Amino acid sequence: MHTLFDQPEVRRVPQGEYPLGDKALAVLNQVAVTLPEQKPLQLVARPSHEAGEPECVYVALANGEWHGNFLDPKTPEDSAEALAIVADAAQETVAELLWQAWPVCVEHDLGMHTRDVEGLLSWWCAGRRPGGGPGHIRAAVGALDRS
Repeated sequence: MHTLFDQPEVRRVPQGEYPLGDKALAVLNQVAVTLPEQKPLQLVARPSHEAGEPECVYVALANGEWHGNFLDPKTPEDSAEALAIVADAAQETVAELLWQAWPVCVEHDLGMHTRDVEGLLSWWCAGRRPGGGPGHIRAAVGALDRS
């Protein structure tokens, strides 16, 4: 057990240890090319402060820094749900540590968020289009790098 002021050792999570997290991160790292001068995002873990509790896994920048809540240790069995959870964690890390929205809609220069659209996780932008209603879907999460 760690005391409140102890900083438990953080480790890089090896490939295959959290398969759905790996798969989700691979999809997000296709989009991460839009982060200038940043290397791919990664998963890191640190022991829990409570004895007997599972370690805490985070989405981190390449240098190992992260921000925000850890990923739920009860990994979802659905890869789309895992992708949504990892995407939210990645966005929080990028926003808080790099002070920028990510990914950004090229049409409106606004940060986008994930949204389920008929079973497909997509990037949604709040920007208005001429003649259209508020907000629009930019691309499926895995296809954003190609749009």
